[in-house]
Order: sequence, then C-alpha cells, then structure tokens
Amino acid sequence: MTYLSRHFFTLLSMAAVIFMIAPAPNSAWAQDSTPSQAQPVNTYEQDQILQTGHQFFGSLSGGLASVVEKAFASYGEPNGYILGEEGSGAFVAGARYGEGQLYTRNAGNHKIFWQGPSLGFDFGADGARVMMLIYNLPSVDRVYDRFSGVNGSAYLVGGVGMTVLSKNSVFVVPIKAGVGARLGLNIGYLKFTKKPTWNPF
Repeated sequence: MTYLSRHFFTLLSMAAVIFMIAPAPNSAWAQDSTPSQAQPVNTYEQDQILQTGHQFFGSLSGGLASVVEKAFASYGEPNGYILGEEGSGAFVAGARYGEGQLYTRNAGNHKIFWQGPSLGFDFGADGARVMMLIYNLPSVDRVYDRFSGVNGSAYLVGGVGMTVLSKNSVFVVPIKAGVGARLGLNIGYLKFTKKPTWNPF
C-alpha cells in the first residue's frame, strides 16, 4: 500500500469515527423547534366562577366572593358547574325541584334537572337561582345520580349560602342567594336526572 493510500485510509477512518459520535444537527434542531403541546384545561378558575356568579345572581351576590373562596379553598377548581332555578316548599320537611344547564369544558353543555326531599330549618315556599360547582366529575353520566349532604358543610355569609353534596369522590356544591339561602341550608339529598320528574326520591 502506497503512502497516499495509507494516508487516505487513515483520514477515512477518522472521518467515520467523528461522524458516528457527532450528534445529528437536524434531529436536535427538530426537538428544539417543535412547539410543546399544551395540556387542555378542564377546570374553571376562581375568577371565572366569580364573574359568572355575579352576572347570574346580580344584586343578590353580595357575599358570593367569600362563599366561592371557601369552596375553592376546600375543594380546588371545579371541572363543571350548573346554573339554574329551583323551587321548594316545606314545613320542616319538604321537597325541592330545579332545572338548569350543566357546563363543562371538555364534554359540552347539557340540560339537567334535580329533585330531592329536605329536612331541617326550611319553612314556606320560595324560588331561587342556584349555582352548583361540581368537582371530580369523570364524565357527564356520573352526575345523574343521588348526592347526599355532607354533615357540617353549610356555610353562610352576606346572604349567600352553600352546602356540599357528595357521591363517591364527586362533590356538588350548591350556592344560593337570598331568602332561599338563609332558610334552606339543610338539604337531605339531591337526585339529578336527564328529564323532569315529580318523584323527589
């Protein structure tokens, strides 16, 4: 083998080694230039709920901020909420019926109805607007169930009251304003349905 041949072979071998250990510039550039995929946001922030609540309750929303702050401090950000109206009548024991719209970020909006007996400091009849925050809802179908009241969860400030209902790991927090909040904090349970029914049980 001539000197030039040996020299060429040596250079070729060195080039092969350098090529194998050097990082591929195109792949590194591709990794840096690919935009990161943002995870979809499935929950509602406190400011969004407050703004919606103030618009929904209007002049009756005086204590709403404190009640919503309490709910967020206890349960975090909801992944759904209901806006609706309900009527109830009672003399110690009674029943309530309501209808509204369920709002979610990733599963659309759905018409919803609820019924349930009540027992406690609840006298007379009233109609009220209701906002319900929903936590840990894995799918829309899971809301169509019976939710029982959580003991000691009633909270009232500035004419706005909230209670807490639960079923397994799903929590529903009804928020009411006005007379309905002051006199109707004791809820036995609520049953959510796709269609209206007169049976509260």
